[in-house]
Amino acid sequence: MTARVLKPAPAWLVSSEQPIGPGRVGRRKRAAFLEKTLGDGAEVVRRAMYAESADPRGDRPGVLFRIDPRIKLVALVVLLLGVALVHTPVTLAVVYLGLVLLAWAGGVSVGAFVTRVWLFVPLFTAVALAPATLSVITPGEVLVPLWTWHGAQEGITSQGLTSAGLVILRVACSVSLVLLVTISTSWNRLLAALGALGVPRIFVMVIAMAYRYLFVLLGSVLDMVLARKARTVQPVAHTAGDRRFVGAAVGTLLGRAGHLSEEVHQAMTARGYAGQHHTLTGFRASGLDLLALAASLMVAVVIVGGDHLLR
Repeated sequence: MTARVLKPAPAWLVSSEQPIGPGRVGRRKRAAFLEKTLGDGAEVVRRAMYAESADPRGDRPGVLFRIDPRIKLVALVVLLLGVALVHTPVTLAVVYLGLVLLAWAGGVSVGAFVTRVWLFVPLFTAVALAPATLSVITPGEVLVPLWTWHGAQEGITSQGLTSAGLVILRVACSVSLVLLVTISTSWNRLLAALGALGVPRIFVMVIAMAYRYLFVLLGSVLDMVLARKARTVQPVAHTAGDRRFVGAAVGTLLGRAGHLSEEVHQAMTARGYAGQHHTLTGFRASGLDLLALAASLMVAVVIVGGDHLLR
């Protein structure tokens, strides 16, 4: 019996990547920044679409989901004004703790609620306020000396930290209030509530279109990335190629946005859209809604009055 000689595989079947050796076992390929960013964006779209299509009266027994959206918007404006008039960090810290307790009692996931707030507040507000903590901008008692200028210590001052903390806490409370309303209310009912409160139709339409177009354009970018990946044979070097792809994608999206806006407007007009949003169920204020409105007014008064006493 003669032994069979195995022929080498054709060149087109051999992968261009390096073989897995002893040193490469267990290593995970590092994801590209572009694909990771767009993948996270797709996850945001998926969660937003799910939250929008979910019925707030279905499997969510929380109190916040049962309040009339019009009452939520009025209470939101009242509480935002109350938070804007606060000038003491202690008062804002107490308000934020109260908002966390309200989210827990209202049926909102506390972990997701806190994460969404503090994922953006330090990233934008704290970075923007970092120069204000320096003594060259906010004079005061230097806590952390950084350099010496003409024999005087310069650095981070206690007054600057207090002012920055006040602004950060105010932004955190304001974002938390808005987030509580948007989480506990579907997007369509929220737009309908804006129209019911007398907001001009053009503003409601602009908000609705901006919200929709954000997801539509992001979906187009994801399709471009998937098409590019499906047509790529060799591994892509995620350096200059990514930058060229981003530039080409931006140009394509700018050209597609005008054509897409005309198609969307024609489709909405053909389906009877006249600038007003409708819901399957109408708005009806109940005793719970009136109680929530009275509670928001009372809380705003307590916040402003308590802050006045602490100053």
